[in-house]
Amino acid sequence: LPAPVDIVSNTIVGPTLGQDSLQKSLYAGLFGLGAVALYMLIIYKFRGFAALISLIIYLLFSFSLLKLLGATLTLPGIAGFILTIGMAVDANVIIFERIKEQLKKDDDLSLAIKLGFKRGIKTILDANITTLLAAGILFWLGTGSIRGFAITLSLGILVSMFSAIMLTRYFIDFRK
Repeated sequence: LPAPVDIVSNTIVGPTLGQDSLQKSLYAGLFGLGAVALYMLIIYKFRGFAALISLIIYLLFSFSLLKLLGATLTLPGIAGFILTIGMAVDANVIIFERIKEQLKKDDDLSLAIKLGFKRGIKTILDANITTLLAAGILFWLGTGSIRGFAITLSLGILVSMFSAIMLTRYFIDFRK
């Protein structure tokens, strides 16, 4: 059945809108990273500093892997990346809180660090594995930018688990 088409409105969106959104996203990410860094340093002192060094290495690893894979960082990809920065910090907070709990029971710092990491890893793995499953489903069922978000999220989670568990532990043990 032929149907008439009447143009009601015509709008042109230029490339500056995308550039503006990209720039605002990057500023938001940098502002969030700065706020997290300040929080970690104030609350956790040296352990927070160790977590920040691990976070910087996490950022370098993640960007390197994205470059190696030839991935283009779109707005959903940036959102996934910022989300994984939060998850990397969250993993450190979980571990540090377990260390603080153990130090309230016992003064032995070495034992507190050992038990803090041992007890924290279970929670971190649980949270990250469920998020990886969700990212896998997004990749499987999604298209285009949703797949990009899922890839960035998955890659970020894997690198953040390494940085939070291995690198932070190394830096904390290095001080002893």
